[in-house]
Amino acid sequence: MYVNSLEIGNFRNYDFAKIEFHNKTNILYGDNAQGKTNILESIFVCGTTKSHKGSKDQELIRLGEEEAHIRMHLTKKSMMHRIDMHLKKSKGKGIAIDGIPIKRSAELMGLLNVIFFSPEDLRIIKNGPSERRKFINMELCQLDSLYLHDLGEYNKTLMQRNKLLKQIYNQPSLKDTLDVWDMNLVEYGSRIMKRREKFVEEISEIVTKVNEKLTGNREHVKMFYEPDTVIDAFAAKLKDSREKDLKMCSTSVGPHRDDLCFINDGIDIRKYGSQGQQRTCALSLKLAEIELVKRTIGDSPLLLLDDVLSELDRNRQNYLLDSIHDIQTIITCTGIEEFIDSRLTLDRIFKVSKGTVSVGERE
Repeated sequence: MYVNSLEIGNFRNYDFAKIEFHNKTNILYGDNAQGKTNILESIFVCGTTKSHKGSKDQELIRLGEEEAHIRMHLTKKSMMHRIDMHLKKSKGKGIAIDGIPIKRSAELMGLLNVIFFSPEDLRIIKNGPSERRKFINMELCQLDSLYLHDLGEYNKTLMQRNKLLKQIYNQPSLKDTLDVWDMNLVEYGSRIMKRREKFVEEISEIVTKVNEKLTGNREHVKMFYEPDTVIDAFAAKLKDSREKDLKMCSTSVGPHRDDLCFINDGIDIRKYGSQGQQRTCALSLKLAEIELVKRTIGDSPLLLLDDVLSELDRNRQNYLLDSIHDIQTIITCTGIEEFIDSRLTLDRIFKVSKGTVSVGERE
């Protein structure tokens, strides 16, 4: 799987740009604040319908414009596909696959499997649980359409339940209607927890092996799923917390409070690991994500590396670069000097300056 070309119009700081990518290693270099990350963001939006930064569609549109456009050509299992996306200030985005409009954004998920790796991801271990849930959700939503559906239904149910909790404060008679929302929350939440448990079990084995290689077999990290509640106890725990939820006007039980735990020789790396251990663990997680996608779909994902190499020491850099030689990778950096001594072949180089992209080949 690889992206052949990308066209963007009125996206972030770009008036228009068209880029023809190589199917292996692509370098986008230039000074800071020139638009390198914006290119990666447009690819991620086109593949997942969402910004990796959590930005709203309106924020992606160039200042002073009403719409932004993204067009991507990609090859998947020897078949060419085209994704067209219109982002609009006044209404929802429009998406077409191979020229056919789709009714729901969810229909796009899984066509392009993309992994985004930025310096912020190096803090995923020590950051709060929401970052780790985001990691699980983004990968599973690309790999499992049923999970995507269940997560969407769960989030809608959760939002409605929280809204009802606030209404009950002024209208106590509505309290009896909570049972319906609780039933739906348990139904969709139980499916989510079951799939998350399987996902963590699958990726944990890979994380352990990668981390051992990165540390010269000195560290043995184990990754565990930490559900807020077990499936069999979800309904009872939700009922027991009802009075608390009514006071807080918020749902305090469910997979929206899940977490991931990383243990090294009995030590919780999230709380007590050194910065080096946390970074190594985060890198292991991302590399394991690549391997798991390969195993699951029988194809390689697209990897977007946003100025990550500058945050890693030489050992971690070399391991990362050795791990991505066989997949399409698009890397941003401020200069190509950091690749001079590496064994990575720079198949195509792009210079980014003030929202323009120029192309050059390295012999």
